[in-house]
Amino acid sequence: MIFHIKKEFLSAIILSAIISISGCKNQQTKTPQKPNIILFLVDDMGWQDTSEPFYHERTPFNELYHTPNMERLAAQGMKFTQAYSHSICSPTRVSLMSGMNAARHRVTNWTLKRNASNDAKHPTLNMPDWNVNGMQPTDSIENTVHVTPLAQILNDNGYFTIHCGKAHFGAIGTPGENPSNLGFNINIAGYAAGAPGSYQGLNDFSSTRSNGGNVWDVPGLEKYHGKDINLTEALTREAIQALDSATGLGQPFFLYMSHYAVHAPIEEDHRFIQKYMDKGMNPIEAKYASMLESMDKSLGDLMDYVRDNGLSENTIILFTSDNGGLSAVVRGGEPHTHNKPLSSGKGSAHEGGIREPMIVSWPGITKQNSSTDAYLIIEDFFPTILELADINDYKTIQKVDGQSFTSILKGTQASTNDRALFWHFPNNWGPTGPGIGASSTIRKGDWKLIYYHTDQSFELFNIPNDIGESMNLAEKEGEIINELAKELGDYLRSVNAQMPSEKLTGKQVPWPDEVLM
Repeated sequence: MIFHIKKEFLSAIILSAIISISGCKNQQTKTPQKPNIILFLVDDMGWQDTSEPFYHERTPFNELYHTPNMERLAAQGMKFTQAYSHSICSPTRVSLMSGMNAARHRVTNWTLKRNASNDAKHPTLNMPDWNVNGMQPTDSIENTVHVTPLAQILNDNGYFTIHCGKAHFGAIGTPGENPSNLGFNINIAGYAAGAPGSYQGLNDFSSTRSNGGNVWDVPGLEKYHGKDINLTEALTREAIQALDSATGLGQPFFLYMSHYAVHAPIEEDHRFIQKYMDKGMNPIEAKYASMLESMDKSLGDLMDYVRDNGLSENTIILFTSDNGGLSAVVRGGEPHTHNKPLSSGKGSAHEGGIREPMIVSWPGITKQNSSTDAYLIIEDFFPTILELADINDYKTIQKVDGQSFTSILKGTQASTNDRALFWHFPNNWGPTGPGIGASSTIRKGDWKLIYYHTDQSFELFNIPNDIGESMNLAEKEGEIINELAKELGDYLRSVNAQMPSEKLTGKQVPWPDEVLM
């Protein structure tokens, strides 16, 4: 097995290997009292990138893609049609592992190099000094947020914790770069970068291969180098080997299956691409579709593992994505993925950038083949997973903003749509498109207000009536604008959120409610 592992677990892994060699590997182990938990996170997967519909009707995109294991998981559990993340990867991942909203933790854009911002230059605004070094388990690193990570709490309460795939928690050269420092017993291929050099084992998962490597080269998978295997498949095989270690020890496990797929580079999985080419799809879209099916096969392989090892009744599976799909409109017209009827894509405050496919299977608790319109946001996973693990007595360094959605899973609460959700992006990502740019956003009930920092303008949408955000009602609904702007401004001030400043005057961009005074 190829992964990083904490020293104190080395003897336990050796014991597990001995059990496997003796022929007991496939025997059903004693079911732990606490449930096993698999959190399956996809990168850059749009709301419509699946054959399982998350809209009130099937769309042509649901007919285009083939994700039978997402359909299988949805049949076993509950589908969330209004699940939200942040619009960029690192903010989502830090919120997931800390329970904090991005406005509070200040990792508001994607991270990579130490003390280096990835904001593109803006013609009229200076972006704030956000936490460019990401999330850390210590307070000794500059430009970071110090947190008690989710995995550490699970680990401290008896869980065997496995990280597999993309990390993207902390900058290069910081402790947060390595998931082993964040409470994971095992780290498979997780490091600072947020994308692979290549998905092909024949390319050593590198964009440079024989040229000495670079920051995008996926670490720790050398045994697959030079082989005809896709990165998604290699990660799945390694995850299953790690699960053998946990089940052999009889410990409950937490597997954070965090795929690099379907993030760029758009490279086909050779096993699946031909069917999409035969449909006459654009070559780039066909490659992307094959990546989706490759990801879906990974989900199915893990579900099969759980079933075949007698763990089905005691394993909870949560599925979601870290931000919206990188749509053609954001990429300047180059076909890639589509989010229709949602507007825009990754990096946008519009629904296409933040609304995600989400499914939860909690055997014996969630109603099979059920669906909910109750909305939630990515930081809600933190308290929810701890409640699922029956861990109620824990302390964190950080203030947790997320709210548990276990009552929705149990069917005891139908909706949470009277609460306010917040997004804050005082950054300049670079690409352009609807809803993209420095902004702050609130969703409350049916209404969604976006405040753009560049020109202090507003967009107001009634989401149930206008899911495509085509009708800006800001000039027609003055009372609602005032109410939401006040609540958004109060929230941003309460968490000491950062705002850009104007280059011409040096003054901070006003809070949203100040613009309306």
